Amino acid sequence: MKNVKILIVILVIVIIAAGGCIAYKIYQEKNKPVLNEEVAQEEPEEEKEIQIFKGNDRPIAVMIDNHRDAWPQAGLNNAYMVYEIIVEGGETRLMACFKGADLEKIGPVRSSRHYFLDYAMENDAIYAHFGWSPQAQKDITKYTINNINGISESEETFWRVKDKVAPHNAVTSTQALLKVAKAKGYRTTSDEKSVLNYVTDEVDLEDGMSATTITIPHSTLQSVKYEYDEQTKRYTRFARGVGQTDWDTKEPITTKNIIITQCDNYTLSDTDSKGRQGLYNIGTFDGYYITNGKAIKIKCIKQERDSKTVYQDLEGNEIEVNDGNTFVQICPRDANISIEGIEEVEQTNTINTNETTNVNNNTIGG
Repeated sequence: MKNVKILIVILVIVIIAAGGCIAYKIYQEKNKPVLNEEVAQEEPEEEKEIQIFKGNDRPIAVMIDNHRDAWPQAGLNNAYMVYEIIVEGGETRLMACFKGADLEKIGPVRSSRHYFLDYAMENDAIYAHFGWSPQAQKDITKYTINNINGISESEETFWRVKDKVAPHNAVTSTQALLKVAKAKGYRTTSDEKSVLNYVTDEVDLEDGMSATTITIPHSTLQSVKYEYDEQTKRYTRFARGVGQTDWDTKEPITTKNIIITQCDNYTLSDTDSKGRQGLYNIGTFDGYYITNGKAIKIKCIKQERDSKTVYQDLEGNEIEVNDGNTFVQICPRDANISIEGIEEVEQTNTINTNETTNVNNNTIGG
């Protein structure tokens, strides 16, 4: 009997000891260091996609009136790129490029000038305008540009509004333009890459000069200014001292990026004697890239009228551009551009013409 009791005690001790060992092993398993090879595979982060230029919708480029009587304009805040270039009389005209946008009103729409075609072609865009110069008419045919001319379209595609006076009151919509484009057999999709080298990571131009106020005189008549907002990291646009706003929303016109290209315009010697302009835009030109309150000097290279402009830093690398809309300001080489920072002012020098390669191809049709 005594031996049985001893056996029972021993058995209990063994069971307790075994349980303790098992518990200790479990504890060790839960708390042992994880070796590198045992680290659980984390799911890769979802790759970010460019938002300003996405999808396979073919861009639509629309000529926008920039006469004072045309202000305010509709649709500029929805364009991924807006080009501003001189026209006759010291005025400028805008070309707004849209991709995948659904806008009920764009305008006022104005007539074509031949050198704007270069930028419509580099964006692989359907080109919308209301009238044309003789040079633009000739070059649209020569380059077989898919264009939509408001003069020859119905009032369902281009219509005049009553709150502005002619010729500054013709407007259109993206749906109306797409309907006509399809009826004409134009391609409405595109797999062309964007002109700009957009990136998803924020570009801060750490080595750039401070750029919080930028003034760009296109002529004695038209001067553009941009003011930087540190909170939104965007620039607000002014023209001739007037803040630019959207026609319907009344919101300020703003941009994430500004590109300045300095190349000269000239007066055409045509029989109309209307002072129409040409543009020496084929070659290599000095300029600036401005974003997030900073600016760097760049080179703007356009080899052919229908080739994409390449924007490079001074080391010859294509610049990375923030994912956001861009205003491209094309102004004369001797324009007195002012780039001001919080504590400093950068005033550009007149560019030596011997340092810039110019080949004029825009006399074609002019």
